Amino acid sequence: MIGVFMFLIMTRRLSALLALILVPLVFALIAGFHAELGKMMMDGVKLLAPTGVMLTFAILYFCVMTDAGLFDPFIRLIVRIVKGDPLKVLVGTAILGICVALDGDGATTYLICTAALLPLYRRLGIRLQYMATVLLLSIGVMNMLPWGGPTARAASAMKVDVGELFMYLMPVMLCGLAWVVLVSALFGLRERRRLGIVSLDLSDEMAQRCAVGDARYLFNAVLTLALLAMLILGTLPMATLFMIAFALAMLVNFPHLKQQKEIIARHADNVLAIVSLIFAAGIFTGILSGTGMVDAMSNSLVNSLPASAGPWLGVITALISMPFTFFMTNDAFYFGVLPILAQTAASYGITPMQMAIASLIGQPVHLLSPLVASTYLLVGILDLDYGLNQRASLKWAVGTVFAMLAGAIVFGAVPLAQALGG
Repeated sequence: MIGVFMFLIMTRRLSALLALILVPLVFALIAGFHAELGKMMMDGVKLLAPTGVMLTFAILYFCVMTDAGLFDPFIRLIVRIVKGDPLKVLVGTAILGICVALDGDGATTYLICTAALLPLYRRLGIRLQYMATVLLLSIGVMNMLPWGGPTARAASAMKVDVGELFMYLMPVMLCGLAWVVLVSALFGLRERRRLGIVSLDLSDEMAQRCAVGDARYLFNAVLTLALLAMLILGTLPMATLFMIAFALAMLVNFPHLKQQKEIIARHADNVLAIVSLIFAAGIFTGILSGTGMVDAMSNSLVNSLPASAGPWLGVITALISMPFTFFMTNDAFYFGVLPILAQTAASYGITPMQMAIASLIGQPVHLLSPLVASTYLLVGILDLDYGLNQRASLKWAVGTVFAMLAGAIVFGAVPLAQALGG
């Protein structure tokens, strides 16, 4: 099922929206799950419904902030620094993505970075696919922060302290981040050769929007900072925080009913394209889990490993974490597959801490999974084809994994001595 899905979207024979609905539906019918099909699909949709609501209002909120001019001073600062040089723009994209991703949330990172950088990319003519790939790589590494999700899952599954796990992860993540900056520089050099260094001035486009010091601008800045702080602290569910922030932003910046209708209508296409993909992904997720496909993949993996693979289980876990977190949810991998692998690895002297580290190294590839909602947001904002984005970004994401795996081996976070007889 997964192979057919990937083939159809990467060769552009079906859109991601249609493939997410029709491919799992056909395979579930072939497998004989006629009676349970409706419940499986609705379970998947319900699972992703909060994400769909959150993204709806998050997109609208940041669109309102962009229309109101909140990011204009930041864009002007970037323009002064980069001076129309695509190399500086792309390296700056990586650095900005890494900094914003400190909150561990991909959707927020994509919204903030695209809002700040998209006018610059369009004016310079830089390929938007490069922005998408660099941001995906950035969040792929930064998602390993303790509050990002996967690290907490790995720590819980292996019963190790999450703080101690993060201390071992830090040098591994630094290797991954170095690779991200290197890739962004490579992209930048390509675009510099193609475009040259462009004279740039965005002041005319921003002249009509509120300036720093205006009461409205100060309100927008305070509201956005408060929103980000509450998102990080988990004061309220993300969906409700964005709903409240959007309502306040509209009331202050566009108080007239006609203006509000125009703003929503202007951005409705973008919202619908992304949110429809989220709910379609719910169908895919529901059938993948409900039919038992996830459990079957897990059992097949464990049963197929030969006894001679035991000493290599640290490295093997790091490598298989790429396809397995791509094809299944993080919960299924960390709570279903990892404990079984760790139990076998323990007899070869590989510790739970080492297995937890190894299991996290495949996270950059996980970000390209059809089960990750935030990736639909990114390609939707940049108006990129989902399948082409996967094809363009996958090799660089795999490169990030190998950079982190090399660092983990060098720093001793993932054992190799047992496998080599040391």
